[in-house]
Amino acid sequence: MGVAMEQESPSLAGLPPQLAAAVTDACASVSHNLNGQKLGRKGRVTRERILAAAIELIDSPGEPVTLSSVARRASLGMTSLYNYFTDLTELLLAVLEPVMATAEAAYLHLLRERWPDDELFDCCYRFVRAYHDFWLLHSRLLHMRNALSDQRDARMLAHRIDSTRPIISLLVNQMGRETPSDGADTSMATMVMIGVERSITVATDQDLRREVGMGPHISEDRFLVPGARLMELAIRDGRSGSRYLSH
Repeated sequence: MGVAMEQESPSLAGLPPQLAAAVTDACASVSHNLNGQKLGRKGRVTRERILAAAIELIDSPGEPVTLSSVARRASLGMTSLYNYFTDLTELLLAVLEPVMATAEAAYLHLLRERWPDDELFDCCYRFVRAYHDFWLLHSRLLHMRNALSDQRDARMLAHRIDSTRPIISLLVNQMGRETPSDGADTSMATMVMIGVERSITVATDQDLRREVGMGPHISEDRFLVPGARLMELAIRDGRSGSRYLSH
């Protein structure tokens, strides 16, 4: 990370080290507040306090996540918070930035080397499991993002789409293409990714699990294994040169 960990704000002490470092880096990349004032050390620490408070609230089941609750948790007045964020969506996007910065180590790196044909299902399952674990770790934040996206919040919709683009591109590469295309491989990878994300949305949401009759005694593998199998079939189809879709 670009910012030394010994410079980390005390407000980040309760976060996992990798996430704390990502928050520090994200805040260091912001040069001015919303009033156009240049951020010095104090301003960056204040921004870190806000993000840390938001993360703590998001990770506390039952706690409402609003601008006022974040301000209280950060021991700041609303005027101070509005110097950095105009609304809840903007704040959540700021939290999502360092969270998604950990995606490479969490699951993306698994897609970067070509998976051997004779280990394809195992590799697919390893990726789907890692993606599920990332979702489980950041479940409430990602579910909030998707809920706002489903409500047609344009900024959250764009983030949701953009967060899957690297996965789709790397899946296309697994199918045998050197670069992403707009053809059948890309369409297939997109559909697989939609299915995997939707199934993991159910597997990581306790309310949804109850709605579909998936109690705590039922393993998430009920969704993860079929998701990995579908991914395997799509990659094998791409590698074989066959195409289900017409151009």
